[in-house]
Amino acid sequence: MSNAGRHRLIAQAVGESGSATVQELAALTGTSEMTIRRDLDTLAAHGVLERVRGGARTLLLRGEEPPFALRAHEAIDAKRRIAAEVSSLIADGESVLLDSGTTCLEVARLLRGRQVTVMPLSLQAIHVLSDAPGPTTLMVPGGRPRAAEGALTGPLALASLAALRFDTAVIGCCGLSAAEGLTAYDLDDAAVKKAGIASARRIIVAADGSKLGRTAYAHVGPSTLLNTLVTDTTAPADEVTALESGGTVVKTA
Repeated sequence: MSNAGRHRLIAQAVGESGSATVQELAALTGTSEMTIRRDLDTLAAHGVLERVRGGARTLLLRGEEPPFALRAHEAIDAKRRIAAEVSSLIADGESVLLDSGTTCLEVARLLRGRQVTVMPLSLQAIHVLSDAPGPTTLMVPGGRPRAAEGALTGPLALASLAALRFDTAVIGCCGLSAAEGLTAYDLDDAAVKKAGIASARRIIVAADGSKLGRTAYAHVGPSTLLNTLVTDTTAPADEVTALESGGTVVKTA
């Protein structure tokens, strides 16, 4: 088992049970207790879990957003397929607002070097695009980065969005359903997403299937605002049908 695979398994086990001992995790992963202790130290340093004597316990309460460091390693293949489909929908010459989040970060990597103007809403995506070769134009918004997330929020981010108009906004989400619409875990993040949607002619939501049918704390807007949803094959069929009935075009990557 690779290090990344073992880390995902450990994080999942601790998250589901609330805590786990070194012995339990060693048995689960089929590796030594010394290796598990090193893994727990690494995951604790990235804010994925809390190291305690003899094991680890989760930092997450129900309804909280999983840490960026953990989400960055989840459903990687699906996120890259989704990003490739989103990129194919964006034509050369477009101005693009790119939301924060791990799936949108994959989109940033594919837009790097394209003949597009991009304004990312996260420090991670700004870093990816900061030295983009060729015709890519990078626009950097104002804002205050959320701790550990890098997502730009606050009055300066909202002012940047109010001053501009985009051909396309690529929006990530924490939850999406036909009934409850688009939702986020953080109120400030929700405000930025709402402003981003208002600033663009076309709205593309990039979300893997685990986000569909889920509702988070902060409401962004109804699903009828969304032109296109790009998701993967794990998306619940009934939710896809309901979104399509509301006028959203659903593409499966």
